[in-house]
Amino acid sequence: MAELLDCLVVGGGPAGLTAAIYLARFRRRVLVIEDGSSRAAWIARSHNHPGFPDGVPGKTLLARSRRQAERYGAQIVTGRMERLTASATGFRAKTTLGPFRARTVILATGVADRLPPIPGLEDGVARGVVRICPICDGYEVIGKQVGVLGVDDHSAREAEFLRTYSDTVTFIHADPQTPLPRDTLRRLAAVQVEMVETAISRVRIGRSGVAAFDFDAGESRDFDVVYSALGTKPRSELAKSLGVRLDDDGQVLVDDHQQTSVSGVYAVGDVVLGLNQISTGQGEGATAATAAHNRLRNEAQPHVAAVAGEKLKAPREK
Repeated sequence: MAELLDCLVVGGGPAGLTAAIYLARFRRRVLVIEDGSSRAAWIARSHNHPGFPDGVPGKTLLARSRRQAERYGAQIVTGRMERLTASATGFRAKTTLGPFRARTVILATGVADRLPPIPGLEDGVARGVVRICPICDGYEVIGKQVGVLGVDDHSAREAEFLRTYSDTVTFIHADPQTPLPRDTLRRLAAVQVEMVETAISRVRIGRSGVAAFDFDAGESRDFDVVYSALGTKPRSELAKSLGVRLDDDGQVLVDDHQQTSVSGVYAVGDVVLGLNQISTGQGEGATAATAAHNRLRNEAQPHVAAVAGEKLKAPREK
């Protein structure tokens, strides 16, 4: 039978690794299982993360956080979760690396970005020309030619937001067969956001880092930066399988200590309703780790997973 861990952290992004650092320094037996899909790895260089005035690449931040967690005794393994169930002693995990048992669980499973199957788009993301977070790096596009790839009113609001930084913002409608609401079109026109309503055939990234969008009508447009504003899908399948309460969009609801509606299960980072930022996720990781440590310290009898629940956080603005 697998050793009983104090905490199993699912996900090796900034939130999960911060939780591991805190738990390891609390001298807890903690294991992080991650599949290498953290969105932070997509960030070519983050300039809004505190403490790095010259910016920090996402992969560098992840590597440093991992080394820090391992320095204090956290185990970090690469694998995939297959099933998570409650048991008399806490929780049982079935993974591609074998079974694990844990008294508490922290879910840091994140979200998946919705990217359309346009040839060249993922290469643009890897090279930092196609971006996913204007809150993170809008400042760096001041005065540049900016494109926003979107399909709905939410996407259009991102284009409006980016007018804070650039006078030349173009909304590229990724689904021209589904018209935008008239009010949305009026708002975009009022802030002088140009509209492109032609289907995209491919994206080409030049040596100079400019993104060339080729359209089905034969036209091509160049952009210094393009933001994908197509939204995300929470990776909340494990939470759902445990009976954790989710909102209508599938994001995990938590209380002020990051505990979910299932006792002993915590959730942090982008999978939780809130602002999808590295610094926010790290704070949530610290909060959840401290709450889990205090729970374990105060337990006088074997843990029995049960629905706990009231006082879940009200929805917050993204």
